[in-house]
Amino acid sequence: MKSPRPYTPQTGPGAQSLTERRKAATQLDIARAACELFAEHGPDGTTAEDIARRAGVALRTFYRYFRNKQEAVAPLLAGGGDAWRALLAEEAPGTPLAEALERAVTRALTGPTAVDEGLNWTRGLLRAATDDPALRAVWYRVNQDSEERLAPILTTLAGPTSDPLSIRLLAAAATDAIRVSLEVWSTTNTPTTGPGSPSALAARALHELTSGMDLMR
Repeated sequence: MKSPRPYTPQTGPGAQSLTERRKAATQLDIARAACELFAEHGPDGTTAEDIARRAGVALRTFYRYFRNKQEAVAPLLAGGGDAWRALLAEEAPGTPLAEALERAVTRALTGPTAVDEGLNWTRGLLRAATDDPALRAVWYRVNQDSEERLAPILTTLAGPTSDPLSIRLLAAAATDAIRVSLEVWSTTNTPTTGPGSPSALAARALHELTSGMDLMR
């Protein structure tokens, strides 16, 4: 078994600028405010003005980043996928893909940020999305974006001779395994850790979906 590469902070051309980091922080503040208000009043009982006021920003700032109130939650919904792709990218090239995927998603869904904030926000948003098509659309778009960003990481891990079709299928299967696991968990009151938790369900789903696939490694 090959060990994951140690994480090193991103520097150089690919690193975020100070302006980009501030923009991301503002978007996350707005997303948290939207989640709080959705939990308190539901999407129908919340306006963009309410969210901007709770986040402490001007309404024009809200609309600079988001087209509507549902889109405001996208940064929080996307955070889990960002975290697990980053962990997957730490894996050494040549690591069996199924093993790398399961390890990365388990680490992402049991990390302190996920357990303390991300998962409970996600559960509330997925419950609200049941009766809100616009919120569901944001959730599906976040997952589609995550799938597209996952494929290049899988290609790097699998090597230059990997089959593009197999990579795309694996990216779709892995993304859907996590998406469905979170959706199933959100309908329950199961804790964020232990049996029936998102990490346990996602590991099971990944195993079932990838066990019959030719993963090149």
